[in-house]
Amino acid sequence: MKITNKPILLVEDDQVDVMTVKRALKEIHVTNSVVSLENGEDALKYLRDPKNAKPCIILLDLNMPIMNGIEFLQVAKHDAHLKRIPVVVLTTSEEQQDKVSSFDLGVAGYMAKPVDYRQFVEVMRTIDAYWTISEVPL
Repeated sequence: MKITNKPILLVEDDQVDVMTVKRALKEIHVTNSVVSLENGEDALKYLRDPKNAKPCIILLDLNMPIMNGIEFLQVAKHDAHLKRIPVVVLTTSEEQQDKVSSFDLGVAGYMAKPVDYRQFVEVMRTIDAYWTISEVPL
């Protein structure tokens, strides 16, 4: 994703989807490590721990237990230390309200998870290409 070796934070409760994201990133030669957490609460704990490297990007599912993606965004995007980390929603949700809420809360992008693996790889390639050339504050 970025020339720096910052990790990618994947907030996703479905282990099949976690494996699919990791496989797709490997296939397109993204060398950043992937930190995978199962819900928004765990993600906030990780992000607020000064021992952990800040991620270059957060890939966020919306439908998760304990703290879902929208709830995570409501907290993270109002936290001065977290709000500039780019978040791309990667979800199966077809709900228009989820899209509206996500953008209202400052996401950088919103992608539907394709069922087809080849299409999924192309979605990941697009995210990678965009964040590789995008200028973001450190």
